[in-house]
Amino acid sequence: MHYHNYYPVDVVNGPGTRCTLFVSGCVHQCRGCYNKSTWRLDSGHLFTQQMEDQIIHDLNDDRIKRRGLSLSGGDPLHPENVSAVLKLVKRVREECPGKDIWLWSGYLLAELTPEQQAVIELVDVMIDGKFEKERHDPSLVWRGSDNQVIHYFKDIS
Repeated sequence: MHYHNYYPVDVVNGPGTRCTLFVSGCVHQCRGCYNKSTWRLDSGHLFTQQMEDQIIHDLNDDRIKRRGLSLSGGDPLHPENVSAVLKLVKRVREECPGKDIWLWSGYLLAELTPEQQAVIELVDVMIDGKFEKERHDPSLVWRGSDNQVIHYFKDIS
């Protein structure tokens, strides 16, 4: 897997202060996407064990009270990303108690493969659906167009 950007301190992509990883690779290529540079699977940087370890370290760093991890892209559920994303979210669950995980994907929840579903079983919130430029609404929170749905799987209060 490749990632395009990693922000160890982010207050835009989910509630509270978070770590945010933008993975590379997206099959949806939505018209009007604000992050076209993440579409290619090989864009950005190779996601290494060192990078995964850094995310876990940052989530557990008590100097900044991070609420959790946000996964966006590209698409974390791109078939080429699923195994690395699954490994990462398993580690977050095991090694970062109390941290929530948010995930944005162009795939619809009802259309996920068993491999993609394995990732979703470990996240707290999923925002699904392709960005649709003609349905863009800047007043929406956590999503770009009104066709996208926020699925709350766990209490995140």
